[in-house]
Amino acid sequence: MAKIKHNNFLDTVNEVFTDAKQEGVLHLYAEGETFNGRTIGVKTRSLFHFGTTGYLGLEQDIRLKEAAIDAIRKYGTQFPLSKSYISNPLYRRLEEKVTEMYGHPIIITKNSTLGHIGVIPSAVKDQDAIILDHQVHWSVQSAAKILKNRSVPIDMIRHNDLNMLEDKIKRYSDQRKKIWYMADGIYSMYGDFAPISDLIALSHKYPQLNFYFDDVHGMSWIGKNGTGYVLSELGELSENILLFGTLSKTFGASGAVLVCSNKKMYHEIKTFGGPLTFSAQLEPASIAAATASADIHLSPEIYILQQELRERVAYFNELLQQTDLPLIDKNISPVFYIGTGMPKTGYNFVNRLMNEGFYVNLGIFPAVPVKNTGVRITISRHNQQEEIKGLVAAMEYHFPKALEDTHTNSERVFHAFKLEPKEKEEPLKTSLKTELKVRLEDSIEKIDKQLWNSLLGKHGVFDWEGLKFLEESFSDNSQIEHNWEYRYLIIYDQEQKPVLATFMTVGLWKDDMLAAVGASQTIEEERKNNPYYLTSKVLSLGSLFTEGEHLYMDYAHPHRQEALNLLMQSLEKLEHSLEAKMIVLRDFSENQTLHDYFQGQGFVRIQMPDSCNIELPNDETLESYTAQLSARNRKHLRKEILKIEDLLEIQIVQDANVLQLEQISELYSNVHQNNLGLNTFSFPHKLFGKMWVHPNWEFITIAPKDEPNKMIGAMLCYKNIHNTYVPAFVGMNYEYLEQYHIYRQLLFQTIKRAIELKCCHIALGLTAGFEKRKLGATVYNTYAYIQTADNYTLELMGILESN
Repeated sequence: MAKIKHNNFLDTVNEVFTDAKQEGVLHLYAEGETFNGRTIGVKTRSLFHFGTTGYLGLEQDIRLKEAAIDAIRKYGTQFPLSKSYISNPLYRRLEEKVTEMYGHPIIITKNSTLGHIGVIPSAVKDQDAIILDHQVHWSVQSAAKILKNRSVPIDMIRHNDLNMLEDKIKRYSDQRKKIWYMADGIYSMYGDFAPISDLIALSHKYPQLNFYFDDVHGMSWIGKNGTGYVLSELGELSENILLFGTLSKTFGASGAVLVCSNKKMYHEIKTFGGPLTFSAQLEPASIAAATASADIHLSPEIYILQQELRERVAYFNELLQQTDLPLIDKNISPVFYIGTGMPKTGYNFVNRLMNEGFYVNLGIFPAVPVKNTGVRITISRHNQQEEIKGLVAAMEYHFPKALEDTHTNSERVFHAFKLEPKEKEEPLKTSLKTELKVRLEDSIEKIDKQLWNSLLGKHGVFDWEGLKFLEESFSDNSQIEHNWEYRYLIIYDQEQKPVLATFMTVGLWKDDMLAAVGASQTIEEERKNNPYYLTSKVLSLGSLFTEGEHLYMDYAHPHRQEALNLLMQSLEKLEHSLEAKMIVLRDFSENQTLHDYFQGQGFVRIQMPDSCNIELPNDETLESYTAQLSARNRKHLRKEILKIEDLLEIQIVQDANVLQLEQISELYSNVHQNNLGLNTFSFPHKLFGKMWVHPNWEFITIAPKDEPNKMIGAMLCYKNIHNTYVPAFVGMNYEYLEQYHIYRQLLFQTIKRAIELKCCHIALGLTAGFEKRKLGATVYNTYAYIQTADNYTLELMGILESN
């Protein structure tokens, strides 16, 4: 019945990146005719470079440069043959050197991404299962998804959550031969580590457990022969571990390396590994530079370089600890992350630092949740103490300025990252100075009826009476998902004129509400045993029962921006006090001003099902209305609706009996269970009884004339205080769906009833835009804005949708 327009993840990423690009912090071009690693040319200025992944600075080592130049002179710019046929003469020496480094067989790949695509489908068999850390690098996740074509189950855990990992292992242990856990050694954004020793202990408990570690950010700067963080923790590489390192980044050259101690698996991967077989091999210059770097890694010099970097990292850590800056994870890696919370604050902070002469990276969605935007700083041997000290001083000065410029404060940043503020927080603390007054109530009965209806009463089932009905229906129920908390927010100016108003609910939502049907089907199987699997407490504008413009704002008011800022602060406080995991701003049409604002505040936009409305003139009749339909749609009306109408018993029920209520409840349940495209919890049974006795509700019911007591369809309709007719929910018997065109008939009867009541507006709600358009509805794109503490659910839905 209802086709859901699912959010295109790439569209969301494009919107976020475009915003960052317009702010001048992303997709920049380095400038200058030379590059030394210590500074980088950006926007006609020379900036100290704190954004490199070449932590040891080997990319500027003269030995690597000379080796690359010599290789080009001898062998050309490339060796254009598949490595499966014949390798460049330089390969043999590189492979020997890297094998010596690790003490195990290795395979050189063109880069990490192609390496993962080649290795994972070869190593993981059809009888296995994959569990991903949700922060494992995108290239690993992308390669793992290939296995779905072979029906290999792919699952995901929250970052470094070993309890969750163990639960997943138990789930698959009786079904699968091997269980592969895939993780990074060092995570590229926060610089935090995988808990290697705890993971190995878990593998002793569960022998089926195998590991696939991507340690490209742990390479060279730590470990024996610079072989990385993971191997430094392991000591020895067992046969249940595949280890990926890199010859780029800190290694100073190009390419990647797989280390595999399982000889059988090694030969299988090396003999035929997809892109490893068919892709071009490394260029002669890259091979030669990597060989020169391997020589350094095999010499005592590597430990001197590591120590020099450690000293710089320790110095930076020491300086940071003397500040109140929100460092997200303190450790010994050269990767640091200073949280800013909102993207707008991140843009401001990065630009301020660049103006002071320091280049840093912006950490932004999808690498981190949007509300966890921040500045990613990397320390390398290129950096000297004076510029390290200068960077810390600049950050300490400009961080509160960036907060003030973007109307936020340090408390919000620390809260976004679940950090405890430091004792010396006061210098960073900023507060909103405003003449506006915030009023927050927990019941509609505390709000003046006339005032509320003048602001938000005309849009749907959330006029004053409608909200009172919802408060009574969604409270004191036995199941937790049927109990919602309500908050009503009105922001006034000094003259007590409302600038902004909205209402919010907090309730339990299914995380897959807008996921693809296939994902919801998979999740619902799990919910048969665990009914609250993948559910979250959500703070939302409006509610899951209502649809329409849930936000009133006086766009002409000079303090509208301040009102929006106060709305954001109120939402964050409610999120914290009511222990919600997500904030959802619902049912917005195209509005570039609000879009830019919400995105800058840490929300991502997703497309919701289309919204459908009909406007009715005061003198509208059914004849004049249908006359406006196109010839094609009038033909559809005659053939599939009017012709069937004579076969049906159609009633407007305002005083339903118990039997009718039971039938209506059952019909609604049919639709709810059949519509996984908009997957929500069912409504409490008492809801229909309360509709029965409420003067604003009525039911349009249809039954076959030859079986008048057999109800086959029902539309549950609300008559709004502002003369809006709201067909809020539908119920159908699917056995009769095609025979009587039940849904189309109910839509037509809804329009007919609204005209009869002299309504001026019909709010036809979400979904089924095609059917509603044929009956004269105007269809609008609608959007929601979502802010969540992490990307786990979003990424898990991506995994499940492609299962």
